[in-house]
Amino acid sequence: MEKDCCHIHKTKERSEKEYKALMNRLSRIEGQVRGIRSMLEKNAYCPDILIQVSAITAALNAFNKELLSNHIKTCVSSDIKKGRDETIDELVTTLHKLMR
Repeated sequence: MEKDCCHIHKTKERSEKEYKALMNRLSRIEGQVRGIRSMLEKNAYCPDILIQVSAITAALNAFNKELLSNHIKTCVSSDIKKGRDETIDELVTTLHKLMR
């Protein structure tokens, strides 16, 4: 079985570059969430917290875009080349869930 295709194993071995980029994004998001917790503990003004929540939402969306792009370029592309068209259905289902 091949390592580069998520469809077979439902796992994905990422390059070190991809892994580090995604982990860096998540670390920044975690820091932002901790910052909001601190703001709440310090009784920060509601609009200030809301703006920070919006920034986290944007950061999560950017994370999703990067992960989805990598998925399409690797797993989906590889599966289509190998005739595994069911991967397209999986991608469509995933996109529907993301667009709720």
